[in-house]
Amino acid sequence: MTLKQALGRAREALVVNNIEDAPLESELLLRHTLRMSRVQLYLDLNHELSPEQEATFWHLIERRLSHEPTAYILGHREFYGLDFRVDPGVLIPRPESELLVEEAIKLAQSHTVSTIAEVGTGCGAIAISLALNLPQAKIYATDISAPALKVALSNCQKHGVVDRICLLYGDMLDLLPEPVDLIVANLPYVRQSEVNARGFEPLLALNGGWDGLEKIRRLCHQVSDKLRPEGYLLLEIGQGQEKAVTTFLRSLFPSAEIELVPDLSGIDRVISLRLTPNPELNPPPAFAQQERPGVRRQGV
Repeated sequence: MTLKQALGRAREALVVNNIEDAPLESELLLRHTLRMSRVQLYLDLNHELSPEQEATFWHLIERRLSHEPTAYILGHREFYGLDFRVDPGVLIPRPESELLVEEAIKLAQSHTVSTIAEVGTGCGAIAISLALNLPQAKIYATDISAPALKVALSNCQKHGVVDRICLLYGDMLDLLPEPVDLIVANLPYVRQSEVNARGFEPLLALNGGWDGLEKIRRLCHQVSDKLRPEGYLLLEIGQGQEKAVTTFLRSLFPSAEIELVPDLSGIDRVISLRLTPNPELNPPPAFAQQERPGVRRQGV
């Protein structure tokens, strides 16, 4: 069987089983089998697969047909232009989470951000992306999963940021040794009833409780003690959760500045909160007109 024939048959099998991006998926798995670049693959489409290569390739296709994520099969995933090791002990980084990195970098360009805490770091993709783009910042990365922190450490070593990121094993912000300028979090926000118990990704990284917001609420209760005055919180949320989360944040931080940041699909994906001085502790002059804090969408 030639490479061209293998690609065609694999593509057909993936399409029949409703696997999205079948042409790309079959190409990635064949390249992984042969350890070759995309250019090499398409320059050598008439090359014959050895029996061993053919068996290995179809074994990978069978794994994909069982709906095992390609990232786990390949053992790595790209995020923010960087390559990260992943395995079934960590959540696979999503493209929408790159928005957290983008917003954090924007904040650092206009505000002092010398210390950052990322909660629920998983494979370390967000923390490492921030470390490489914000070399002046000290970063703490926490996770409740020891296997996840092991993967994060290997990625820190791969990208040369071991001395810049302090990995902490524990829940939320409990082990954070000092208040920080910025807290970034992509916590589980899937409703418990919607979590696929037979899926491949770790349930600990997906299950957000009965309404999907259990972990987010727990984190928000810790923020006031772990965030410096006028510090920032960046939270990734699920579709349709913006009202519940902003209402909850407003109850905890009545004077805070809150902004919703949409992703490329127009879905409110990130909530940005900035702590501000409590006006009750520092009352303005009597003649100053007061406005009740609201929620602003980016670009509005």
